[in-house]
Amino acid sequence: MGKGKIFDIQSFSTHDGPGIRTVVFFQGCNLRCKWCHNPESWEFDPHPIFLKEKCIGCRACLKICPALNEIGSIDSKLCNRCRACIDVCYAGALSCSCREFSPKELWTLISTDKPYFENGGGGVTFSGGECMLQSGFLEEIIKICKENNVHTAIDTAGNVPYEFLEKAAPDLFLYDIKASSPIRHKILTGVDGILIWENLLRLYDNGFEIIVRIPCVPEANIDELQSIKSRLFEIGINKIELLPYHNLGEDKATLHGIEKSVFNKLSMDEMDHLKNDFYKQ
Repeated sequence: MGKGKIFDIQSFSTHDGPGIRTVVFFQGCNLRCKWCHNPESWEFDPHPIFLKEKCIGCRACLKICPALNEIGSIDSKLCNRCRACIDVCYAGALSCSCREFSPKELWTLISTDKPYFENGGGGVTFSGGECMLQSGFLEEIIKICKENNVHTAIDTAGNVPYEFLEKAAPDLFLYDIKASSPIRHKILTGVDGILIWENLLRLYDNGFEIIVRIPCVPEANIDELQSIKSRLFEIGINKIELLPYHNLGEDKATLHGIEKSVFNKLSMDEMDHLKNDFYKQ
């Protein structure tokens, strides 16, 4: 089994499945959601990023890397992802969050949190990016978790071949739905969402445990909520969570040279009103 690409691991999460959880964020995504809070996850093999505030102007990076025309200016087309510039950057101004792990190496990190899973009824959630794009690696680490009696969840947008989802077979799918209309879905995420809805129906018909999660983004998909609810109820799904939009991805998008979209955030009162309206029959 090859190694998996991971860009972050967060312990003690209480918002990504039942109980206290460790969330493993996989590198790579095949959606381009305009409000994405993890834009650093988009590229499967990302180039280094430059943190201007840490640079001491030593110019060591310019001496070793032809992709650097000047300090902090990285030509992603010329960069071969060797990350040699990071090795010579003594100040830590050049960095890359993506790391590679074998399944056993990743389990070694996850297993340190096992006492918290056992006491808090939690487990591990695999997220991203889109973790299903590394399906073979994901299957292996889920297998190890199950062998050690650790609850597993997958946070996915479902825009992959159904077989990937079925073979992974976690204890729980946290399934992201962004829109009902294919046209709106295409505008907001770059894909029409048809495969996503088809896969959701197949997972439900095959008896998988599913919680659908819907990001609520003003000026983007709020007017789609009732249509989404109707389609979910038609399928038979009634475990639904509404998630408030936050703008944590805006600064990260700028850092990674990604054009950012800015949306308004709902207040707590507005979010409560939206939930009350959504959940009433």
